[in-house]
Amino acid sequence: MPNQTRVVKPGPDDRTVLTDTGETLCVPSSWALLKPGDAGVTRRVKAAGPSWTVKAKRGRRVISLGVWADAKTIQDVSAAFAEERSTDAYLKKQRSAKARRDKTQSAYVEEFETSVFEFLNFDSRYQSLAKEIAAAVAQHATPVGSGTVARTKRIPVQQRAEAAVIAWLRHQTTAYDDMVIPRVKGKRRAVRRMLAEKSRLLLGVYRAGKTIAPQRCLLRRALAKRESPQSVTAKESGKSSSSNSPDSL
Repeated sequence: MPNQTRVVKPGPDDRTVLTDTGETLCVPSSWALLKPGDAGVTRRVKAAGPSWTVKAKRGRRVISLGVWADAKTIQDVSAAFAEERSTDAYLKKQRSAKARRDKTQSAYVEEFETSVFEFLNFDSRYQSLAKEIAAAVAQHATPVGSGTVARTKRIPVQQRAEAAVIAWLRHQTTAYDDMVIPRVKGKRRAVRRMLAEKSRLLLGVYRAGKTIAPQRCLLRRALAKRESPQSVTAKESGKSSSSNSPDSL
C-alpha cells in the first residue's frame, strides 16, 4: 500500500491510519509524519512520491494533521527548500507575491465594503451611519484566514455581504454571545434565525428613515462598544447591558 497516495483518517494508534472504507493501515517503518504548517514543503513532499495525507473533522471543519511520507524525502525536500528560501531571488519573488496578494486583498475589501453599504440601503439621513457600519463589517469579516462568510467563494459577494451584516448585528446588537443555548440539534440555528429576523426589522427602521433618538440607536451603540476598551472588559466579566437587547431601537 505505501506506493499509493491516499487521504486518510487518524488510526487507533500513532502509526496507523484509516482509509475511507474503514480499513486500518500501518504506516511504513521508513516513513515519517510531516506536520502541517509549511505549505511549500508539503506540496513538494507530495509531488516527490507516494504520501498519506491525514485529515480529521473538527466540528464542521476538516483539518490536516500532517502528511506521512518517506522520511528521507521529507528531510531532503526540507533542506533543499530551506536553502532556496535563503537566496535573494526567492526573497524577491516572495516580496512580489506579497505585493500582489495585498493588492488583491485591498481591492476585495473595497468591493465587499461597497456591497455591504448597498445591502444596508439606509435612508439618506443615515448615509454616514451606513458608511461606518459598512467599514466596521468589512474590517471584521474580510481578513485572510478569518474563516468568516466573507472569505467564501461559494456564493456571490452580495450574499456574503448580507450574511456578514446579519452575523455582525447578531454579535453587536443582541444578547447572543451571552445566551445559554441548550445543546439540542437545530436549537442554535433556530435562535440565529430568530435574531436574524430582529436584525432585519432593525435595518428596516433605518431604511425607512424613521427618527431614532441617539441614546436609543443600537447601531451607534454597537460602533461605540466596538471601539471602547471597556466593552472587552465587560464581555470578559460576563456582564450584559440593556443595550444588548434586540427589542430596543
